[in-house]
Amino acid sequence: MGLQKSDALDVERIREDFPILQREFDGQQLVYLDNGATSQKPEQVIDAISDYYRTYNANVHRGIHQLSQEASIAYEEAHDTVAEFVGADGREEMVFTKNTTDAENLVAYSWGLNELGPGDEIVTTEMEHHSSLVTWQQIGERTGADVKYVPITDEGYLDMEAAEELITDDTEMVSVVHVSNTLGTVNPVSELADVAHDHDSLIFVDGAQAVPTRPVDVKAIDADFYAFSGHKMLGPTGIGGLYGKRELLEAMDPYLYGGGMIRKVTFEETTWHDLPWKFEAGTPSIAQGVGFAEAVEYLEDVGMENVQRHEEALAGYALDRLSEFDDIEVYGPTTPEDRTGLVSFNLDGVHAHDLASIMNDHAVAIRAGDHCTQPLHDVLGVAASARASFYIYNTTDEIDALVEALDSARELFA
Repeated sequence: MGLQKSDALDVERIREDFPILQREFDGQQLVYLDNGATSQKPEQVIDAISDYYRTYNANVHRGIHQLSQEASIAYEEAHDTVAEFVGADGREEMVFTKNTTDAENLVAYSWGLNELGPGDEIVTTEMEHHSSLVTWQQIGERTGADVKYVPITDEGYLDMEAAEELITDDTEMVSVVHVSNTLGTVNPVSELADVAHDHDSLIFVDGAQAVPTRPVDVKAIDADFYAFSGHKMLGPTGIGGLYGKRELLEAMDPYLYGGGMIRKVTFEETTWHDLPWKFEAGTPSIAQGVGFAEAVEYLEDVGMENVQRHEEALAGYALDRLSEFDDIEVYGPTTPEDRTGLVSFNLDGVHAHDLASIMNDHAVAIRAGDHCTQPLHDVLGVAASARASFYIYNTTDEIDALVEALDSARELFA
């Protein structure tokens, strides 16, 4: 049994907390390798959400009765828990959003539409997720700001020399993915933050694939904004986090309006609530917030250093196994320490969608397509790729199952 219990963490014990991993399809045990899209949920998170609905379901910040008080406290403390997890200075710097995409749009609309204009520049990268690339592209069109893209090297790294040339005194925002959801590359976001700040630019970091897989300290990075999603880190869907430096969030106007985000309303004017509530209009995702905090506490118990070591070990094993075959092309860095636990690849003569379908016949769940990175796939010269992405409950045995399923694909398309 490979990597069932390692120095990093006890995978066999962890798997017991995830009921969905016990599923079988046609007598075959589920092998879930699509964690880059969404992670599975432990019993603890499921129970925390159920407990909210069963015992103190109420709206927050709107009632004096006991249930509302309990729900409000739980929701506020969830902000504290998530903020501390990434090194933010309290709940004032942690806005709950629907997901990373929602956080990106919040900054783009609240900050970008007000601060950008003709002659200004936005610098992002060729490896960005559509949630970043498309958002800044559209903001550029609306404001007249130019959008520039840092290229990648043949090995799948950001070209840092090009980045230093592209980021100039005209740059107002640098937006970069911390970990590529296609290449697995871990980008030097702290170094990029230094370059951005040297030119009085802000930096937005998309941490959707980073916060679930490694320790993240937004203060050490010196990010101005940092976004991530709960569902990729054992939490529920419909909840995410946006860290923003307090002085920036205080200066920004909200882009959604309604109940919960106001201090005072008259027929003449409206004033906004304190942070972070001024950015959380309407009834928030209360149950999801409670589940988000529970997921963070679960990961803290596991230890994010352990999570990172496990991810790197799985990535290294997957790279070794896939390198055994001449008909497989792997994308991204070949050094496990330079990437997280996901591997995108193609099998010669087999479209990625066909490959994913064959994998499904063997109860192996992977993703196939462009992974919301169409421009990056254009750079790679492929229409699509298959992606296996790992998490804390995955084992080397499951990677072996992936490799065995590849043999079936070869036979079918021979």
